[in-house]
Amino acid sequence: MDDLNIHINQLRDDFTKRVLDESHVNQLPYLQFNLWLKEAIEAKVPEVQAMNLATVGPDNKPSSRILYLREVETDHFYFYTNYHSKKAEELKNNSNACLTFFWPELERQVRIEGVVSFAEPSKSSAYFNTRPFDSKIGAYASKQSHPLTSRKELEDKIAERKNKFTPENISRPDFWGGFVLKANYYEFWQGRKSRLHDRIIYKQENSNWNISRLSP
Repeated sequence: MDDLNIHINQLRDDFTKRVLDESHVNQLPYLQFNLWLKEAIEAKVPEVQAMNLATVGPDNKPSSRILYLREVETDHFYFYTNYHSKKAEELKNNSNACLTFFWPELERQVRIEGVVSFAEPSKSSAYFNTRPFDSKIGAYASKQSHPLTSRKELEDKIAERKNKFTPENISRPDFWGGFVLKANYYEFWQGRKSRLHDRIIYKQENSNWNISRLSP
């Protein structure tokens, strides 16, 4: 353990690739996000759609996990899950949540805060229909976030569902679908030399977005 601590304590990579200035960013934060997402895709950042979703449980304890962004449109960020999973139950209790994207190849991070609601059923069904058959089976077989006695129990449930469904007759279950976070706050973080990072924030006030800078 001491060797690990020595190693991580000595990591000192500096950030020198880019700069971020409030006079150059887009006046609308979702357009700025789209620009950075496009640049991350062009830079071939692995798992570019991966994001951390942070929620708060009824006991006021935070929890977070990595999942995939599946659609973004004008300050609305869509993701999909089992509606009885831990994150879903926490969102039903407290709809405030935060998303974080980290693209180390570009030395960038984006934090997005907002309020989450259920996605339209038609959108959830449309996305479900694009999933591979095995992923659809998994949505039925996995009682997400609930205990399993063994891996075999899960595999048996998968086999049972594969005997029931075919690629032609499987449709979205009622307990699985989308959530959408409507953003009311963005922070764009650009790594800079000596940890003096650029942090540009957008805060929504009524229908306007106010842009300002935070200390690193």
